[in-house]
Amino acid sequence: MDADFCVAALEEALARYGMPDIFNTDQGSQFTSQAFTSALRNADVRNSMDGRGRWMDNVFIERLWRSLKYECVYLHAFETGLELRAGLGRWITYYNTQHPHSGLAGTTPAEAYRRIGQSDHGGQARHDLMIKRAAYLQPGLA
Repeated sequence: MDADFCVAALEEALARYGMPDIFNTDQGSQFTSQAFTSALRNADVRNSMDGRGRWMDNVFIERLWRSLKYECVYLHAFETGLELRAGLGRWITYYNTQHPHSGLAGTTPAEAYRRIGQSDHGGQARHDLMIKRAAYLQPGLA
């Protein structure tokens, strides 16, 4: 696999959302490449790689993708990329702000993150600022 796309996506995410403390990946060749690991090192971001056979690490994101496909993509006949993007945006906003999650004691992710932001570092930790930015970009989160 070619690492160029992954490096470009990483650099765009870092520029758009800021620098995380840790970036977690699997051990795919694109993530172990010199280009990708150098981009993380140059951004002063620690790299964490899943060990071989760590299938549990992907369970949560795989469940999200399954929900997205079955609750949004497969139910709508999006005709253009713009329609798809808008539909995905609506579903993700719904999923984060209105859909209760059993793993979060019946709260939404937005409620859970808001609670974390209030209890941690006075709203000034990096994740708190990212949540505030997300709330600004998606007014339903505020």
